[in-house]
Amino acid sequence: MTDPLSPEEIDRYRRHIVLAEIGGSGQQKLKAANVLVVGAGGLGAPVIQYLAAAGIGHIGVLDDDTVSLSNLQRQVIHDTAGLGTPKIESAEAAVARLNPHVRFSGLAERLTAENAARLLAGYDLLVDGSDNFDTRYAAADAAEAARIPLVTGAVGRFDGSLTVLKPYETAADGRDNPGYRDLFPSAPPPGVVPACAEAGIVGALTGVVGTLMAMEVIKLVTGAGEPLVGRLLLYDGLAARFETMKYARRRVAGA
Repeated sequence: MTDPLSPEEIDRYRRHIVLAEIGGSGQQKLKAANVLVVGAGGLGAPVIQYLAAAGIGHIGVLDDDTVSLSNLQRQVIHDTAGLGTPKIESAEAAVARLNPHVRFSGLAERLTAENAARLLAGYDLLVDGSDNFDTRYAAADAAEAARIPLVTGAVGRFDGSLTVLKPYETAADGRDNPGYRDLFPSAPPPGVVPACAEAGIVGALTGVVGTLMAMEVIKLVTGAGEPLVGRLLLYDGLAARFETMKYARRRVAGA
């Protein structure tokens, strides 16, 4: 059974509880949730912050990097005093300051195809804020194998995107939900997609996309609204424009 909310928690989450779509039962679901976040960088920072503020009971974070000065333009969970410290330690300290009711587990590891099953054990949901396709494919495969939802996002320069993957379930029309390879069948050749250190990125963009990713997590946990399953949300920061692209499971030849 889910632990009841304490009087202090009820006061802290009052703005959630008065929402009919969340209410006390939804807040208890948030408290009982175990969410693993890949990366404590540009996307991971706002995801971790808003999930902690929302009352997710247990947040796990994977990141093997340390805080550097060039991170601070966009990775707002870290600060100047934390330069040189492991990002998981910096993120844990930030979460503790924000919400003492959240349990934090930090691992200085990268998600790979080899360790994914071990790292996902015990988690209800995976959030991928990584910056490379190898990790994205590994995260997608691992979440599908574990039959847990995946919220994945990406950013570059002034543009961002995010989607929700639940390929182990069927849609209302009876068709199988799409997976990551239905959206991106293969990774682009090396060098085609430059890293943000080469191409640049506006810091606030990661906040926009990361906050939207946190919103999808809250919807998935509480059952509120319609998650971005089979839909890719695109954001153009320069034009201040959102667009949604639908995608579906690819048919296998001869099927």
